Amino acid sequence: MRWQGNRESDNVEDVRDDAGGGGGPGMSFGGRGIGLGSVAIALVASYFLGVNPMTVLNLLGGGSGGVPASNPAARPHAPANDEQTKFVRTVLADTEDVWHQLFKEAGGEYRDPKLVLFRSAVPTACGRGEAATGPFYCPGDQKVYIDLDFYDVMRDRLGAPGDFAQAYVIAHEIGHHVQNLVGTSAKVDAMRQRVSKVQYNALSVRLELQADCYAGVWANHAQKARQIIEAGDVEEALNAASQIGDDTLQRHATGHISPESFTHGSSQQRVTWFKRGMDSGDMNQCNTFAKDAV
Repeated sequence: MRWQGNRESDNVEDVRDDAGGGGGPGMSFGGRGIGLGSVAIALVASYFLGVNPMTVLNLLGGGSGGVPASNPAARPHAPANDEQTKFVRTVLADTEDVWHQLFKEAGGEYRDPKLVLFRSAVPTACGRGEAATGPFYCPGDQKVYIDLDFYDVMRDRLGAPGDFAQAYVIAHEIGHHVQNLVGTSAKVDAMRQRVSKVQYNALSVRLELQADCYAGVWANHAQKARQIIEAGDVEEALNAASQIGDDTLQRHATGHISPESFTHGSSQQRVTWFKRGMDSGDMNQCNTFAKDAV
């Protein structure tokens, strides 16, 4: 991926040098505790690229979806200038450029999210974030949270190496920010108490696949504007999308597949929707909520 020398975003907060994210071991949602068994299930369900991994724990605990906002103790510092941090800042800047232009063309205004670099755990407006659940977006504070050690997990444990695969991670989470800005996330969340768990899982799948499609839209426009894609990059992103499909994760974790518990979509679905966004470059082609779209 050609990224060196491109603009770097100022919207990165680095709290990696601060002490842990506060709170005791484990989490509590909706007034009910979540045991280690539920946490294990949640980690499989939202291990990678979730809207908000705490949502899964909340559902397992029978909560209503609302999580009391934390009072963050961490204080952001100027991000480090190591290669990996510069890469994150550059990819974030690239998403800003693309989405500002697309929102402007649609008659809207894009608001930049913040991206928080943390280690182990971090307080968020959605509750305590854990590195073990992978990168996530919190609509409550409009921030993307990433522990950069996750990129090692991608390479060594998920079989998804490569810098463009890493960029896909960021672009997917920014896709959730886009959904938050246009109101899609709020509409899905409002359905939580109106439908069954299986039905809500199906809605979650559509939300995740749309974020994959938006990541593809970003890749399309970034390539046209800055020619960032090198040989093998697209294959890296498609491989990452495949490796984190619900069916693949479940097969590796338990040896069997339970489609009714999917929350992110199958490997084939994730690959399909990322490709659709990348091939078209059109947000309107990302309507995963249309009848028979999934």
